[in-house]
Amino acid sequence: MKTQINGLYKIIFIITLFLSTESFSLEKGKWTFTKDKDWCYIGSIPLLEEGNYTKRGDTYFLVVRINNQPDPEIQVNAGYNYSETKEVEVIIDNNKNLLSIIEGDTAWTENDKKIIESMKKGKEMIVKGTSSRGTLTTDTYTLIGFTAAYNKLKKDC
Repeated sequence: MKTQINGLYKIIFIITLFLSTESFSLEKGKWTFTKDKDWCYIGSIPLLEEGNYTKRGDTYFLVVRINNQPDPEIQVNAGYNYSETKEVEVIIDNNKNLLSIIEGDTAWTENDKKIIESMKKGKEMIVKGTSSRGTLTTDTYTLIGFTAAYNKLKKDC
């Protein structure tokens, strides 16, 4: 299911384009806080990337907060173009959530608060996506350190 991006998602998409052209420091297994003039984010790179692919771009999970916006938005970048007919699964300690807003290699949800609350309580997050070529990928993230990074995002941004 493909949903058109609009509003705040367009802003986050623009930030994603900026991030892809600038060097930004995300670390495998750590949640890193970054602050800019107009926005802040926390992000991480998966501990483990699995799938039958030959080439894949940068893969990461972000929680982005635009200054003066009350609630952060989550987004997943797959490093490949997602299938337009399949939702992205985010599984936190065996609880499945779906990201149904998809544009290119990026996915968002309308259930940001619910997923963030689960991330704060969880230990591990698995992101499952399907590429436009039908390749299934499974990325595993640690959630250790997420709550501290999230609290910094809420406080300092």
